[in-house]
Amino acid sequence: MTDPDAESRTHSQNTPAPLSRGTLMAACLAICVAQIGIPLASPLIGEIQRDLGASAAALAWIPAAFILPTAILELNFGVLGDLFGRKRLLVLGGLFITAGCLVVATAGSMTQLIAGQAVAGLGAAAIFPSSLAVIVTGTREPAARARSLSYWALSLAFGAMIAPLISGFIAEHAHWGWAFVPLAVLGLVTSAVSGRHIVDSRQATADRGLDRPGQITIAVSLLALLYAVIEGAGDGYSEPRIVLAFVLAAASFTAFLVVERRSRAPMLRLDLFRTPAFAAAAAIGLLALFGFIGTAYALSIKLENVHHVSPLRAALPLALIQAVPLLLTPVLPKLLQRVHPRTLLVGGLLSLAAGELWMALLPGDATSLASMTGPILLMGVGFITMFSSLTAVAVGTVDIRYAGMASAVTSLVRETGQALGPAVTGAVALGMASGALADKLDSSGLPPQALGAAQAVNSEGGALAAANADLGSLSRTVAPLAREALESGLDLGMYLCAGAALAGAVIAALALRHTAASDAMALGTSAPEAAPATPTTSTSSSVKPLSSA
Repeated sequence: MTDPDAESRTHSQNTPAPLSRGTLMAACLAICVAQIGIPLASPLIGEIQRDLGASAAALAWIPAAFILPTAILELNFGVLGDLFGRKRLLVLGGLFITAGCLVVATAGSMTQLIAGQAVAGLGAAAIFPSSLAVIVTGTREPAARARSLSYWALSLAFGAMIAPLISGFIAEHAHWGWAFVPLAVLGLVTSAVSGRHIVDSRQATADRGLDRPGQITIAVSLLALLYAVIEGAGDGYSEPRIVLAFVLAAASFTAFLVVERRSRAPMLRLDLFRTPAFAAAAAIGLLALFGFIGTAYALSIKLENVHHVSPLRAALPLALIQAVPLLLTPVLPKLLQRVHPRTLLVGGLLSLAAGELWMALLPGDATSLASMTGPILLMGVGFITMFSSLTAVAVGTVDIRYAGMASAVTSLVRETGQALGPAVTGAVALGMASGALADKLDSSGLPPQALGAAQAVNSEGGALAAANADLGSLSRTVAPLAREALESGLDLGMYLCAGAALAGAVIAALALRHTAASDAMALGTSAPEAAPATPTTSTSSSVKPLSSA
Protein backbone atom coordinates (compact mmCIF):
# COMPACT_ATOMS: atom_id res chain seq x y z
CA MET A 1 0.00 0.00 0.00
CA THR A 2 1.45 3.34 -1.03
CA ASP A 3 1.91 6.25 1.34
CA PRO A 4 0.27 9.37 -0.19
CA ASP A 5 2.48 11.59 1.96
CA ALA A 6 5.63 9.89 0.66
CA GLU A 7 4.45 10.24 -2.93
CA SER A 8 3.65 13.90 -2.39
CA ARG A 9 7.11 14.62 -1.03
CA THR A 10 8.60 13.72 -4.40
CA HIS A 11 7.12 16.89 -5.88
CA SER A 12 9.14 20.06 -6.15
CA GLN A 13 8.51 22.38 -3.21
CA ASN A 14 7.93 25.27 -5.60
CA THR A 15 5.27 23.18 -7.38
CA PRO A 16 3.05 22.16 -4.47
CA ALA A 17 1.83 18.59 -4.31
CA PRO A 18 -1.89 17.82 -4.11
CA LEU A 19 -3.16 18.11 -0.58
CA SER A 20 -2.79 14.82 1.28
CA ARG A 21 -4.98 13.70 4.14
CA GLY A 22 -2.00 13.81 6.52
CA THR A 23 -1.20 17.41 5.63
CA LEU A 24 -4.82 18.46 6.05
CA MET A 25 -5.10 16.78 9.45
CA ALA A 26 -1.82 18.27 10.66
CA ALA A 27 -2.81 21.76 9.49
CA CYS A 28 -6.20 21.50 11.21
CA LEU A 29 -4.57 20.33 14.44
CA ALA A 30 -2.11 23.23 14.32
CA ILE A 31 -4.77 25.90 13.84
CA CYS A 32 -6.91 24.38 16.59
CA VAL A 33 -4.00 24.50 19.04
CA ALA A 34 -3.05 28.06 18.06
CA GLN A 35 -6.64 29.23 18.47
CA ILE A 36 -6.94 27.65 21.92
CA GLY A 37 -4.30 30.07 23.16
CA ILE A 38 -6.33 33.20 22.39
CA PRO A 39 -9.32 32.75 24.77
CA LEU A 40 -7.61 30.36 27.21
CA ALA A 41 -6.88 33.03 29.82
CA SER A 42 -10.30 34.75 29.70
CA PRO A 43 -12.00 32.66 32.44
CA LEU A 44 -8.89 33.04 34.62
CA ILE A 45 -8.89 36.83 34.86
CA GLY A 46 -10.44 36.85 38.32
CA GLU A 47 -8.14 34.12 39.65
CA ILE A 48 -5.05 35.89 38.27
CA GLN A 49 -6.15 39.23 39.67
CA ARG A 50 -6.63 37.80 43.15
CA ASP A 51 -3.46 35.70 43.09
CA LEU A 52 -1.03 38.25 41.63
CA GLY A 53 -2.77 41.44 42.74
CA ALA A 54 -2.90 42.67 39.15
CA SER A 55 -4.16 46.13 38.29
CA ALA A 56 -6.86 46.72 35.71
CA ALA A 57 -4.23 47.84 33.19
CA ALA A 58 -2.15 44.71 33.75
CA LEU A 59 -5.19 42.48 33.19
CA ALA A 60 -5.75 44.10 29.80
CA TRP A 61 -2.22 43.11 28.76
CA ILE A 62 -2.96 39.38 29.27
CA PRO A 63 -4.98 38.88 26.05
CA ALA A 64 -3.14 41.67 24.23
CA ALA A 65 0.27 40.05 24.78
CA PHE A 66 -0.85 36.88 22.98
CA ILE A 67 -2.59 38.64 20.08
CA LEU A 68 0.00 41.35 19.42
CA PRO A 69 2.69 39.08 17.92
CA THR A 70 0.15 37.76 15.45
CA ALA A 71 -0.99 41.24 14.47
CA ILE A 72 2.59 42.50 14.15
CA LEU A 73 4.36 39.52 12.60
CA GLU A 74 1.81 37.60 10.58
CA LEU A 75 2.53 39.37 7.28
CA ASN A 76 6.24 38.63 7.51
CA PHE A 77 5.69 35.10 8.78
CA GLY A 78 3.77 34.56 5.56
CA VAL A 79 6.82 35.74 3.63
CA LEU A 80 9.12 33.49 5.71
CA GLY A 81 6.89 30.56 4.82
CA ASP A 82 7.14 31.47 1.15
CA LEU A 83 10.94 31.67 1.35
CA PHE A 84 11.91 28.85 3.70
CA GLY A 85 8.90 26.52 3.77
CA ARG A 86 5.73 26.40 5.87
CA LYS A 87 6.57 23.09 7.51
CA ARG A 88 9.43 24.63 9.49
CA LEU A 89 7.19 27.40 10.76
CA LEU A 90 4.52 24.95 11.89
CA VAL A 91 7.08 22.90 13.82
CA LEU A 92 8.64 26.00 15.39
CA GLY A 93 5.21 27.48 16.12
CA GLY A 94 4.23 24.49 18.21
CA LEU A 95 7.50 24.67 20.15
CA PHE A 96 7.03 28.38 20.87
CA ILE A 97 3.51 27.72 22.16
CA THR A 98 4.88 25.03 24.47
CA ALA A 99 7.65 27.28 25.79
CA GLY A 100 5.34 30.25 26.33
CA CYS A 101 2.70 28.19 28.13
CA LEU A 102 5.29 26.74 30.50
CA VAL A 103 6.47 30.26 31.33
CA VAL A 104 2.88 31.31 32.05
CA ALA A 105 2.12 28.16 34.07
CA THR A 106 5.01 28.90 36.46
CA ALA A 107 4.44 32.67 36.61
CA GLY A 108 4.79 34.32 40.00
CA SER A 109 4.41 37.84 38.63
CA MET A 110 2.45 39.66 35.97
CA THR A 111 5.68 40.43 34.10
CA GLN A 112 6.48 36.72 33.69
CA LEU A 113 2.89 35.91 32.76
CA ILE A 114 2.73 38.58 30.05
CA ALA A 115 6.15 37.55 28.71
CA GLY A 116 4.98 33.94 28.45
CA GLN A 117 1.82 35.00 26.64
CA ALA A 118 3.95 36.92 24.13
CA VAL A 119 6.17 33.89 23.47
CA ALA A 120 3.14 31.66 22.95
CA GLY A 121 1.60 34.32 20.70
CA LEU A 122 4.75 34.24 18.60
CA GLY A 123 4.08 30.56 17.96
CA ALA A 124 0.49 31.28 16.99
CA ALA A 125 1.70 34.02 14.63
CA ALA A 126 3.79 31.42 12.79
CA ILE A 127 0.98 28.86 12.67
CA PHE A 128 -1.92 31.01 11.46
CA PRO A 129 -0.63 31.83 7.95
CA SER A 130 1.40 28.65 7.53
CA SER A 131 -1.37 26.18 8.36
CA LEU A 132 -3.67 27.88 5.89
CA ALA A 133 -1.05 28.25 3.16
CA VAL A 134 -0.27 24.51 3.02
CA ILE A 135 -3.97 23.88 2.40
CA VAL A 136 -4.38 26.60 -0.22
CA THR A 137 -1.25 25.61 -2.15
CA GLY A 138 -2.32 21.97 -2.21
CA THR A 139 -5.83 22.53 -3.57
CA ARG A 140 -6.48 23.73 -7.09
CA GLU A 141 -10.12 22.78 -7.61
CA PRO A 142 -12.58 25.26 -6.02
CA ALA A 143 -14.70 22.50 -4.53
CA ALA A 144 -11.70 20.74 -2.95
CA ARG A 145 -10.35 24.02 -1.60
CA ALA A 146 -13.72 25.00 -0.15
CA ARG A 147 -14.08 21.61 1.53
CA SER A 148 -10.55 21.74 2.98
CA LEU A 149 -10.98 25.31 4.19
CA SER A 150 -14.24 24.35 5.88
CA TYR A 151 -12.34 21.69 7.89
CA TRP A 152 -9.69 24.29 8.74
CA ALA A 153 -12.31 26.82 9.89
CA LEU A 154 -14.16 24.12 11.84
CA SER A 155 -10.93 23.24 13.67
CA LEU A 156 -10.40 26.89 14.48
CA ALA A 157 -13.93 27.24 15.86
CA PHE A 158 -13.52 24.03 17.88
CA GLY A 159 -10.34 25.40 19.47
CA ALA A 160 -12.10 28.63 20.38
CA MET A 161 -14.96 26.67 21.96
CA ILE A 162 -12.97 24.24 24.12
CA ALA A 163 -10.35 26.74 25.33
CA PRO A 164 -12.48 28.41 28.04
CA LEU A 165 -13.83 25.04 29.14
CA ILE A 166 -10.29 23.71 29.63
CA SER A 167 -9.12 26.68 31.67
CA GLY A 168 -12.37 27.04 33.59
CA PHE A 169 -12.50 23.39 34.61
CA ILE A 170 -8.84 23.20 35.66
CA ALA A 171 -8.94 26.49 37.59
CA GLU A 172 -11.93 25.20 39.53
CA HIS A 173 -9.96 22.17 40.75
CA ALA A 174 -6.33 23.36 40.81
CA HIS A 175 -4.12 26.44 40.63
CA TRP A 176 -4.86 28.55 37.54
CA GLY A 177 -1.32 27.95 36.19
CA TRP A 178 -2.17 24.32 35.46
CA ALA A 179 -4.67 25.50 32.85
CA PHE A 180 -1.77 26.25 30.49
CA VAL A 181 -0.17 22.81 30.79
CA PRO A 182 -2.54 21.01 28.36
CA LEU A 183 -1.77 23.65 25.72
CA ALA A 184 1.95 23.17 26.34
CA VAL A 185 1.53 19.44 25.67
CA LEU A 186 -0.58 20.12 22.57
CA GLY A 187 2.14 22.42 21.27
CA LEU A 188 4.61 19.54 21.36
CA VAL A 189 2.08 17.24 19.67
CA THR A 190 1.55 19.83 16.95
CA SER A 191 5.27 20.06 16.27
CA ALA A 192 5.63 16.29 16.09
CA VAL A 193 2.61 15.78 13.84
CA SER A 194 3.62 18.66 11.55
CA GLY A 195 7.15 17.33 11.28
CA ARG A 196 5.85 13.87 10.38
CA HIS A 197 2.92 14.59 8.06
CA ILE A 198 3.12 18.10 6.57
CA VAL A 199 4.17 18.15 2.91
CA ASP A 200 6.35 21.26 2.68
CA SER A 201 5.65 24.05 0.20
CA ARG A 202 7.06 27.44 -0.60
CA GLN A 203 6.84 30.16 -3.25
CA ALA A 204 10.33 31.66 -3.27
CA THR A 205 10.24 34.30 -6.00
CA ALA A 206 12.43 37.29 -6.76
CA ASP A 207 9.90 39.85 -5.56
CA ARG A 208 9.37 38.23 -2.15
CA GLY A 209 11.42 39.43 0.78
CA LEU A 210 11.20 40.61 4.36
CA ASP A 211 10.08 44.21 4.65
CA ARG A 212 12.10 45.15 7.73
CA PRO A 213 11.34 48.92 7.74
CA GLY A 214 7.65 48.20 7.35
CA GLN A 215 7.76 45.55 10.07
CA ILE A 216 9.53 47.83 12.54
CA THR A 217 7.30 50.85 11.97
CA ILE A 218 4.00 48.94 12.25
CA ALA A 219 5.25 47.12 15.36
CA VAL A 220 6.21 50.38 17.08
CA SER A 221 2.89 51.94 16.10
CA LEU A 222 0.74 49.11 17.47
CA LEU A 223 2.75 48.74 20.68
CA ALA A 224 2.69 52.48 21.37
CA LEU A 225 -1.05 52.65 20.69
CA LEU A 226 -1.86 49.77 23.02
CA TYR A 227 0.42 51.13 25.71
CA ALA A 228 -1.28 54.53 25.55
CA VAL A 229 -4.80 53.09 25.63
CA ILE A 230 -4.17 50.57 28.42
CA GLU A 231 -1.92 52.58 30.71
CA GLY A 232 -3.80 55.81 30.14
CA ALA A 233 -6.93 54.27 31.65
CA GLY A 234 -5.26 54.23 35.05
CA ASP A 235 -2.77 57.08 34.83
CA GLY A 236 -4.88 59.55 32.88
CA TYR A 237 -4.67 60.40 29.20
CA SER A 238 -3.20 63.81 29.86
CA GLU A 239 -0.04 62.34 31.40
CA PRO A 240 3.01 63.38 29.31
CA ARG A 241 4.18 59.81 28.71
CA ILE A 242 0.71 58.77 27.57
CA VAL A 243 0.47 61.73 25.19
CA LEU A 244 3.96 60.90 23.92
CA ALA A 245 2.90 57.29 23.31
CA PHE A 246 -0.06 58.44 21.20
CA VAL A 247 2.22 60.77 19.23
CA LEU A 248 4.71 57.95 18.69
CA ALA A 249 1.93 55.64 17.49
CA ALA A 250 0.71 58.21 14.95
CA ALA A 251 4.22 59.08 13.77
CA SER A 252 5.20 55.42 13.38
CA PHE A 253 2.04 54.64 11.43
CA THR A 254 2.71 57.58 9.12
CA ALA A 255 6.25 56.30 8.63
CA PHE A 256 4.83 52.85 7.86
CA LEU A 257 2.64 54.29 5.10
CA VAL A 258 5.60 56.18 3.61
CA VAL A 259 7.85 53.11 3.76
CA GLU A 260 5.26 50.86 2.14
CA ARG A 261 4.64 53.36 -0.66
CA ARG A 262 8.35 53.44 -1.53
CA SER A 263 9.24 49.79 -0.93
CA ARG A 264 9.98 47.49 -3.88
CA ALA A 265 8.57 44.52 -1.97
CA PRO A 266 6.07 45.98 0.52
CA MET A 267 4.39 43.85 3.15
CA LEU A 268 1.27 45.85 2.36
CA ARG A 269 0.33 47.21 -1.06
CA LEU A 270 -1.49 50.44 -0.27
CA ASP A 271 -3.22 50.47 -3.65
CA LEU A 272 -5.34 47.55 -2.42
CA PHE A 273 -7.29 50.12 -0.44
CA ARG A 274 -8.25 51.90 -3.66
CA THR A 275 -10.81 49.13 -4.06
CA PRO A 276 -13.77 50.43 -2.01
CA ALA A 277 -15.04 46.98 -1.13
CA PHE A 278 -11.65 45.88 0.18
CA ALA A 279 -11.18 49.06 2.23
CA ALA A 280 -14.68 48.62 3.64
CA ALA A 281 -14.00 44.96 4.49
CA ALA A 282 -10.84 45.95 6.38
CA ALA A 283 -12.72 48.57 8.40
CA ILE A 284 -15.57 46.16 9.11
CA GLY A 285 -13.16 43.46 10.30
CA LEU A 286 -11.54 45.91 12.71
CA LEU A 287 -14.85 47.11 14.12
CA ALA A 288 -16.51 43.70 14.35
CA LEU A 289 -13.63 41.97 16.12
CA PHE A 290 -13.16 44.98 18.40
CA GLY A 291 -16.77 44.66 19.53
CA PHE A 292 -16.86 40.87 19.75
CA ILE A 293 -13.68 40.42 21.81
CA GLY A 294 -14.36 43.55 23.85
CA THR A 295 -17.76 42.20 24.89
CA ALA A 296 -16.27 38.82 25.85
CA TYR A 297 -13.61 40.57 27.93
CA ALA A 298 -16.16 42.76 29.71
CA LEU A 299 -18.40 39.75 30.36
CA SER A 300 -15.55 37.72 31.88
CA ILE A 301 -14.67 40.58 34.27
CA LYS A 302 -18.32 41.03 35.21
CA LEU A 303 -18.84 37.36 36.01
CA GLU A 304 -15.56 36.69 37.81
CA ASN A 305 -14.47 39.94 39.41
CA VAL A 306 -17.84 41.51 40.16
CA HIS A 307 -20.09 38.54 40.88
CA HIS A 308 -17.37 36.02 41.79
CA VAL A 309 -18.83 33.09 39.86
CA SER A 310 -16.57 30.06 39.48
CA PRO A 311 -14.10 29.96 36.56
CA LEU A 312 -16.05 27.14 34.91
CA ARG A 313 -19.33 29.04 35.11
CA ALA A 314 -17.60 32.11 33.72
CA ALA A 315 -16.26 29.99 30.85
CA LEU A 316 -19.61 28.53 29.77
CA PRO A 317 -21.05 31.64 28.05
CA LEU A 318 -17.77 32.16 26.15
CA ALA A 319 -17.74 28.52 25.05
CA LEU A 320 -21.38 28.55 23.95
CA ILE A 321 -20.86 31.65 21.81
CA GLN A 322 -18.22 29.67 19.90
CA ALA A 323 -20.37 26.52 19.84
CA VAL A 324 -22.97 28.23 17.68
CA PRO A 325 -20.67 28.29 14.60
CA LEU A 326 -20.12 24.54 15.03
CA LEU A 327 -23.88 23.95 15.04
CA LEU A 328 -24.27 26.02 11.86
CA THR A 329 -21.53 24.16 9.97
CA PRO A 330 -23.93 21.95 7.94
CA VAL A 331 -26.02 24.88 6.64
CA LEU A 332 -23.47 27.67 6.30
CA PRO A 333 -21.90 26.62 2.95
CA LYS A 334 -25.34 26.43 1.31
CA LEU A 335 -26.27 29.78 2.82
CA LEU A 336 -23.12 31.38 1.40
CA GLN A 337 -23.95 30.01 -2.05
CA ARG A 338 -27.55 31.19 -2.10
CA VAL A 339 -27.49 34.53 -0.30
CA HIS A 340 -25.54 37.61 -1.39
CA PRO A 341 -22.48 38.14 0.87
CA ARG A 342 -23.45 41.79 1.45
CA THR A 343 -26.83 40.69 2.79
CA LEU A 344 -25.22 38.10 5.05
CA LEU A 345 -22.62 40.59 6.22
CA VAL A 346 -25.14 43.26 7.17
CA GLY A 347 -27.41 40.71 8.82
CA GLY A 348 -24.54 39.15 10.76
CA LEU A 349 -23.30 42.50 12.03
CA LEU A 350 -26.80 43.55 13.08
CA SER A 351 -27.24 40.24 14.93
CA LEU A 352 -23.86 40.73 16.61
CA ALA A 353 -24.75 44.28 17.66
CA ALA A 354 -28.14 43.16 18.98
CA GLY A 355 -26.55 40.40 21.05
CA GLU A 356 -23.97 42.76 22.55
CA LEU A 357 -26.64 45.36 23.31
CA TRP A 358 -28.87 42.73 24.92
CA MET A 359 -25.94 41.49 27.03
CA ALA A 360 -25.37 45.04 28.28
CA LEU A 361 -29.06 45.49 29.13
CA LEU A 362 -29.27 42.38 31.30
CA PRO A 363 -29.83 43.09 35.00
CA GLY A 364 -26.70 43.17 37.12
CA ASP A 365 -27.55 39.93 38.89
CA ALA A 366 -28.35 38.03 35.67
CA THR A 367 -25.38 35.68 35.77
CA SER A 368 -27.11 32.37 35.00
CA LEU A 369 -26.59 30.70 31.67
CA ALA A 370 -30.35 30.70 31.01
CA SER A 371 -30.54 34.49 31.32
CA MET A 372 -27.73 34.90 28.78
CA THR A 373 -28.99 32.38 26.21
CA GLY A 374 -30.62 34.99 23.98
CA PRO A 375 -27.56 37.27 23.70
CA ILE A 376 -25.29 34.24 23.26
CA LEU A 377 -27.31 32.92 20.31
CA LEU A 378 -27.45 36.31 18.62
CA MET A 379 -23.72 36.89 19.07
CA GLY A 380 -22.78 33.40 17.89
CA VAL A 381 -24.99 33.47 14.79
CA GLY A 382 -23.95 37.03 14.01
CA PHE A 383 -20.26 36.32 14.36
CA ILE A 384 -20.07 33.22 12.14
CA THR A 385 -22.29 34.80 9.49
CA MET A 386 -20.28 38.02 9.55
CA PHE A 387 -16.81 36.53 9.30
CA SER A 388 -17.71 33.97 6.62
CA SER A 389 -19.20 36.55 4.29
CA LEU A 390 -16.51 39.10 5.12
CA THR A 391 -13.81 36.66 4.01
CA ALA A 392 -15.53 36.24 0.64
CA VAL A 393 -15.75 40.00 0.16
CA ALA A 394 -12.22 40.82 1.35
CA VAL A 395 -10.39 38.26 -0.77
CA GLY A 396 -12.79 38.21 -3.71
CA THR A 397 -12.49 41.91 -4.52
CA VAL A 398 -8.77 41.94 -5.38
CA ASP A 399 -6.67 40.42 -8.16
CA ILE A 400 -5.87 36.77 -7.48
CA ARG A 401 -2.15 37.63 -7.52
CA TYR A 402 -2.67 39.58 -4.31
CA ALA A 403 -5.16 37.27 -2.61
CA GLY A 404 -2.57 36.16 -0.06
CA MET A 405 -1.59 39.72 0.79
CA ALA A 406 -5.23 40.84 0.89
CA SER A 407 -6.13 38.08 3.32
CA ALA A 408 -3.05 38.80 5.43
CA VAL A 409 -4.00 42.48 5.61
CA THR A 410 -7.52 41.52 6.64
CA SER A 411 -6.00 39.31 9.32
CA LEU A 412 -3.79 42.15 10.52
CA VAL A 413 -6.72 44.55 11.03
CA ARG A 414 -8.75 41.69 12.56
CA GLU A 415 -6.08 40.97 15.14
CA THR A 416 -5.58 44.68 15.75
CA GLY A 417 -9.28 44.81 16.56
CA GLN A 418 -8.90 41.82 18.88
CA ALA A 419 -6.05 43.54 20.70
CA LEU A 420 -7.83 46.89 20.93
CA GLY A 421 -11.14 45.36 22.03
CA PRO A 422 -10.10 44.43 25.59
CA ALA A 423 -7.79 47.45 25.84
CA VAL A 424 -10.34 50.10 24.89
CA THR A 425 -13.33 48.38 26.51
CA GLY A 426 -11.36 47.91 29.72
CA ALA A 427 -10.10 51.50 29.65
CA VAL A 428 -13.60 52.92 29.16
CA ALA A 429 -15.37 50.55 31.57
CA LEU A 430 -12.86 50.55 34.42
CA GLY A 431 -11.99 54.21 34.04
CA MET A 432 -15.66 55.18 34.30
CA ALA A 433 -16.17 52.77 37.21
CA SER A 434 -13.32 54.33 39.20
CA GLY A 435 -14.71 57.82 38.61
CA ALA A 436 -18.21 56.73 39.56
CA LEU A 437 -16.92 55.04 42.71
CA ALA A 438 -15.08 58.20 43.72
CA ASP A 439 -18.36 60.14 43.47
CA LYS A 440 -20.22 57.46 45.41
CA LEU A 441 -17.62 57.50 48.19
CA ASP A 442 -17.81 61.27 48.47
CA SER A 443 -21.54 61.03 49.14
CA SER A 444 -21.41 57.84 51.23
CA GLY A 445 -21.18 59.58 54.60
CA LEU A 446 -18.18 57.49 55.68
CA PRO A 447 -16.02 58.85 58.51
CA PRO A 448 -12.96 60.77 57.23
CA GLN A 449 -10.45 58.05 58.11
CA ALA A 450 -12.51 55.28 56.48
CA LEU A 451 -13.22 57.50 53.47
CA GLY A 452 -9.51 58.15 53.04
CA ALA A 453 -8.70 54.45 53.12
CA ALA A 454 -11.38 53.65 50.54
CA GLN A 455 -10.29 56.50 48.29
CA ALA A 456 -6.69 55.34 48.49
CA VAL A 457 -7.63 51.84 47.31
CA ASN A 458 -9.72 53.29 44.47
CA SER A 459 -6.92 55.64 43.45
CA GLU A 460 -4.30 52.91 43.47
CA GLY A 461 -6.17 49.98 41.89
CA GLY A 462 -9.51 51.37 40.75
CA ALA A 463 -13.00 50.05 41.40
CA LEU A 464 -11.84 46.52 40.60
CA ALA A 465 -9.44 46.55 43.56
CA ALA A 466 -12.02 48.21 45.81
CA ALA A 467 -14.58 45.51 45.03
CA ASN A 468 -12.19 42.68 45.96
CA ALA A 469 -9.92 44.19 48.62
CA ASP A 470 -10.15 42.98 52.21
CA LEU A 471 -10.96 46.20 54.08
CA GLY A 472 -12.48 44.54 57.11
CA SER A 473 -15.81 45.96 58.16
CA LEU A 474 -15.34 48.80 55.66
CA SER A 475 -15.79 46.31 52.82
CA ARG A 476 -19.48 45.98 53.70
CA THR A 477 -19.93 49.57 52.53
CA VAL A 478 -17.27 49.93 49.85
CA ALA A 479 -17.64 46.61 48.00
CA PRO A 480 -21.35 47.08 47.03
CA LEU A 481 -20.59 50.62 45.82
CA ALA A 482 -17.64 49.35 43.79
CA ARG A 483 -19.67 46.51 42.26
CA GLU A 484 -22.42 48.94 41.30
CA ALA A 485 -19.87 51.26 39.67
CA LEU A 486 -18.24 48.34 37.86
CA GLU A 487 -21.53 47.07 36.47
CA SER A 488 -22.32 50.51 35.07
CA GLY A 489 -18.85 50.85 33.57
CA LEU A 490 -18.86 47.37 32.02
CA ASP A 491 -22.33 47.94 30.57
CA LEU A 492 -21.01 51.13 28.97
CA GLY A 493 -18.13 49.14 27.51
CA MET A 494 -20.58 46.67 25.96
CA TYR A 495 -22.64 49.54 24.53
CA LEU A 496 -19.45 50.78 22.90
CA CYS A 497 -18.85 47.32 21.42
CA ALA A 498 -22.41 47.16 20.09
CA GLY A 499 -21.90 50.57 18.52
CA ALA A 500 -18.78 49.33 16.75
CA ALA A 501 -20.69 46.37 15.24
CA LEU A 502 -23.53 48.69 14.22
CA ALA A 503 -21.05 51.05 12.55
CA GLY A 504 -19.69 48.05 10.63
CA ALA A 505 -23.21 47.21 9.43
CA VAL A 506 -23.69 50.77 8.16
CA ILE A 507 -20.37 50.61 6.29
CA ALA A 508 -21.31 47.26 4.75
CA ALA A 509 -24.71 48.54 3.65
CA LEU A 510 -23.30 51.69 2.05
CA ALA A 511 -19.93 50.62 0.68
CA LEU A 512 -20.56 47.10 -0.61
CA ARG A 513 -23.31 47.82 -3.10
CA HIS A 514 -22.91 46.40 -6.59
CA THR A 515 -19.44 44.91 -6.14
CA ALA A 516 -18.50 42.52 -8.89
CA ALA A 517 -16.77 40.13 -6.55
CA SER A 518 -19.63 39.85 -4.12
CA ASP A 519 -22.10 39.38 -6.97
CA ALA A 520 -19.94 36.61 -8.32
CA MET A 521 -19.57 35.01 -4.90
CA ALA A 522 -23.32 35.03 -4.47
CA LEU A 523 -23.62 33.13 -7.75
CA GLY A 524 -20.86 30.69 -6.79
CA THR A 525 -18.51 31.90 -9.55
CA SER A 526 -15.20 33.72 -9.67
CA ALA A 527 -14.86 37.47 -9.78
CA PRO A 528 -14.14 38.78 -13.29
CA GLU A 529 -10.65 39.95 -12.44
CA ALA A 530 -9.60 36.72 -10.71
CA ALA A 531 -7.25 34.77 -12.95
CA PRO A 532 -6.58 31.08 -12.35
CA ALA A 533 -4.03 30.45 -9.64
CA THR A 534 -0.58 29.32 -10.72
CA PRO A 535 2.15 27.54 -8.77
CA THR A 536 3.97 30.84 -8.30
CA THR A 537 1.01 32.61 -6.74
CA SER A 538 1.81 33.72 -3.21
CA THR A 539 -0.40 32.13 -0.62
CA SER A 540 1.21 33.31 2.54
CA SER A 541 -2.15 33.87 4.17
CA SER A 542 -4.73 33.16 1.54
CA VAL A 543 -8.41 33.24 2.31
CA LYS A 544 -8.13 33.29 6.06
CA PRO A 545 -11.49 33.15 7.85
CA LEU A 546 -11.91 35.93 10.34
CA SER A 547 -12.47 33.96 13.47
CA SER A 548 -11.14 34.19 16.96
CA ALA A 549 -12.66 34.87 20.29
